[in-house]
Amino acid sequence: MGSLERSKKKAQVWKKAVIHFSLCFVMGFFTGFAPAGKASFFSNFETTSYTSTKSPIPPQPFENATYTQHSLLNRTLINSQSQAPAPAESREAEGETRSLSEKEDENQVKVTPRGLVIVVTPIITKDRYKNVLLRRMANTLRLVPPPLLWIVVEKHSDGEEKSSSTMLRKTGIMYRRIVFKEDFTSLESELDHQRNLALRHIEHHKLSGIVHFAGLNNIYDLDFFVKIRDIEVFGTWPMALLSANRKRVVVEGPVCESSQVLGWHLRKINNETETKPPIHISSFAFNSSILWDPERWGRPSSVEGTKQDSIKYVKQVVLEDDTKLKGLPAQDCSKIMLWRLKFPTRTRLST
Repeated sequence: MGSLERSKKKAQVWKKAVIHFSLCFVMGFFTGFAPAGKASFFSNFETTSYTSTKSPIPPQPFENATYTQHSLLNRTLINSQSQAPAPAESREAEGETRSLSEKEDENQVKVTPRGLVIVVTPIITKDRYKNVLLRRMANTLRLVPPPLLWIVVEKHSDGEEKSSSTMLRKTGIMYRRIVFKEDFTSLESELDHQRNLALRHIEHHKLSGIVHFAGLNNIYDLDFFVKIRDIEVFGTWPMALLSANRKRVVVEGPVCESSQVLGWHLRKINNETETKPPIHISSFAFNSSILWDPERWGRPSSVEGTKQDSIKYVKQVVLEDDTKLKGLPAQDCSKIMLWRLKFPTRTRLST
């Protein structure tokens, strides 16, 4: 009897478990088909219809979760105040900022790029200081703001070809090296030939800029390269000549008032007929377009001997066109910005 009662109790327990499981399964099955927006059978009895509808008021923090008529009125007042027109002071400030930005834009438009400066340096073949002076000139030109083109003209030499080219490459300056093989007995003839080669190179490639002949013995004020960029056609300036054996300074170049050239410094004071002495090659600069477009500056396009002796043509044009010649610096033409040192050809040892 005891075993039968135990088996009946176990059967009842299993029946209850099966019935409970089947009820839960059926309820879960039908609950899954119920729509999500509506309240389900298991929803809390305190939940109202507000939870199923979307409120037009965005959610707020917990302390502002209750909405009343006063809160809605306050919100409308805040919105109306934010949409109110700005005061006059703020509008004036906005106008000032706009005017400042417009002025900055105008200033940016007015900025013009710097013009190209073409420096031509002929190297004397028999100058024993040429390597030292060439390096000194390179150190000077490195301080000049770009754009700048350095044209170096020298005689071809197998022994110095490699050293000269290597030195020029290490300077970091934009340069062009021109060599020649002709022999000359006169120093002036050799220098004029080198300058003509440089001018032909400029004319052939139509390099547009201000051309200046810089000797290796020249010493410059860096402001000099800033001033010559203002030259339109021709420009000139005074130059001081210094000698190692003499305790005096000789000034050559123009005598001018402001930027207008009035006359020239005479080498001989007693010579009154020398109104226009030969101008020094380093005391003037010119616009390179005079070489390939002379008609632009009122010069005839075909002149005899121009191609063969360009440097002579340039000197002649500079001295003839006084109206287009501008003295530098424009504010004070008497200011010395260029010095030329004359080194002795022989050195003596002091005993």
